[in-house]
Amino acid sequence: MLKAILFDMDGLITDTEKLLSRFWCQSAQHFGFDMRPEHVLGIRSLSAKYAAPHLQSIFGEDFDYYAVRDYRKKLMNEYITEHGVEAKAGLYELLDYIREHDLKCAVCTATDRERTKWYLSMLDVYERFDTFVCGDMIKNGKPKPDTYLEGAKALGLEPGECMALEDSPNGVESAYTAGCMVVMVPDLSQPDEELKKKLTAVCADLADVRSVIAGKI
Repeated sequence: MLKAILFDMDGLITDTEKLLSRFWCQSAQHFGFDMRPEHVLGIRSLSAKYAAPHLQSIFGEDFDYYAVRDYRKKLMNEYITEHGVEAKAGLYELLDYIREHDLKCAVCTATDRERTKWYLSMLDVYERFDTFVCGDMIKNGKPKPDTYLEGAKALGLEPGECMALEDSPNGVESAYTAGCMVVMVPDLSQPDEELKKKLTAVCADLADVRSVIAGKI
C-alpha cells in the first residue's frame, strides 16, 4: 500500500529548471565555454560528483565545474531575490490531496538544504513536508539511489511504499533503482521509450498525480 510521496524539487515543485538552464549557460560563457541548453539537460538532478566529469568530458579538463557552478549560483540567487520562484502547476492541489489522505511526504532533491528551504518558504510550502533529503546531506547523489533510499528511511518506510515524483531522467533513475514507484511529470523534456519502462505513470502536471495516487491507496 502506498504510504508516502517523495518529491524532487527543481522542475517538479519549483519552476526553476528553466532558470538553471539559463544561468548555467550564462556562467559557462562568462568563463569562455559555449554551453547550450542541451548540455544542461544532461546534468538535471545530477549531483556535482557526477556532473563535473560529465561536463569535463564535453568541454575538456580546463572546465572548472565548481567555479562555473558558484558563478551560476550567484547569478541565479540575484535573479530569485528580485523575482522569486514560481510553483509548478498543480502543486497546492496535490499537497492538499496528500494531507486529506494522511499520506506522508518528503522532498528528495539534489539542491542543498539552504536553498531548498529558501525556495519552498517563498512558495509557503516548506512546513507541509515531513522531512528533507538534500544534495549536501548524502555522499552519492542522483542518479544513484541514495537520495530516495534515505527519503524512505527518514519516513520510517520501505522504498516500495513510496511514490517518487520526478521530472528528469537522472531523477527517475535514482528513484527507480531505489525501488520506489516512479511518476514522471515532464518539465524540459519528455521520457523516451526506455525511460517509460521504469515509470508507473506520466502526468501532465502535479494535479494529475492525484488520480495515480488514488489507484494505489
